[in-house]
Amino acid sequence: MKQSVANPAKASVSHLLSRALSLPCSTAAQAFTQLVQPTSRFQVALDVLLPLLDSIVEPAQRILVAYLLYSLYAPHPMSINPFQSVLFSTFVKERDLAIQMANDGGVSQGEQLVWVLYKILKGDGSDLGPFSPATLARSPLPPKLRAAYLFLEEERPRAGDYKFDPFGTGDADTHSEDRMTQERDQEAQRLSDGMALLLAARERVLTLSEQRVLLPTLPQLTNPPVITSVDLPSLIMNNPTLAQPLLAALLSSAPSTGQHSSLYLEVLKHLPPTLASFDLIGRLLRDTTLVPDVTTGGKTTIADLVRIEVLGWFIHDCIAWLEDAERQERKGNISDDRFSKGVQNLCRFYNALIRNGLVDPASDADSAEMAHFTLRNARFEEANALYRVLAMGKF
Repeated sequence: MKQSVANPAKASVSHLLSRALSLPCSTAAQAFTQLVQPTSRFQVALDVLLPLLDSIVEPAQRILVAYLLYSLYAPHPMSINPFQSVLFSTFVKERDLAIQMANDGGVSQGEQLVWVLYKILKGDGSDLGPFSPATLARSPLPPKLRAAYLFLEEERPRAGDYKFDPFGTGDADTHSEDRMTQERDQEAQRLSDGMALLLAARERVLTLSEQRVLLPTLPQLTNPPVITSVDLPSLIMNNPTLAQPLLAALLSSAPSTGQHSSLYLEVLKHLPPTLASFDLIGRLLRDTTLVPDVTTGGKTTIADLVRIEVLGWFIHDCIAWLEDAERQERKGNISDDRFSKGVQNLCRFYNALIRNGLVDPASDADSAEMAHFTLRNARFEEANALYRVLAMGKF
């Protein structure tokens, strides 16, 4: 009787494992608990999940399995999780394989799995919940979070395990090794926390304390980049103050990581006319950080790069976005004030550009499109005032 009940559950879990790779890990774990009765979960985990952890399947599926094995006993300390020893042995095995492959000049597909297992065994598995297995599997790791740098506390020899050295030289070497190991572990933990926060910044607003943890790690997390240009729009909307140092780091490291800076600049061109977008563009236009100039092969500043490559396109796209919002408003498809607020904020932003000498109101190339836009929307006070400034600049 039990077998007939378990078989549908096993089939459902197998189906879940193939379909849930793009869902947050926490969502997949919740689905698992809904599919399997509490009394059957351990057996289903043994029969379905455990074989996949050490099998040749795609890394995202192994990551999901590891998270599910952790989540079954997540309310309790990792030390009493019955699957801890299996997770630990998989961690050690995959780490050693990754180290060996790295020494041979390759990169193991299990690098991300090693980091996920490291987080779980360290007791930080909850940090992984918001991210999908697919995201975790494809996110590049900073060098200091590669397998060669990840060691757990229980792998260290205990104080009583040291051999007696009659000449007294062993203690100094041991203490030195301990100090180096501790520093390495602290650095790995710092970067691991930073990576989790950077991935989380795409989904939610980070607290000030979280931003303080993340900011110092950005140079390592962008070389190679943990996130892609696809992740930037949501991150910018949620955390505009974090976006500026992040983009500065991405643009600075782009040539050395094989990325083209145009990928990131293209994202900036198409940001919507929100306060977060204007704040970010304004910050970048004041950023004097030197970055490689792919056109000349020399150096330029982020401010010049954004002014030349982004600003005109950004203004054009803002106008197009607002015109579309106006059409949608007239059709009754939207009932909020995004159009009116957008017009006001864009005009204030453009006024600030004029005051700072970043656009020339006397130049048709700079201001013709904006003059037409403000004239058409002169019923708004900000647009009316800006149109007068632009009109006076012509004479």
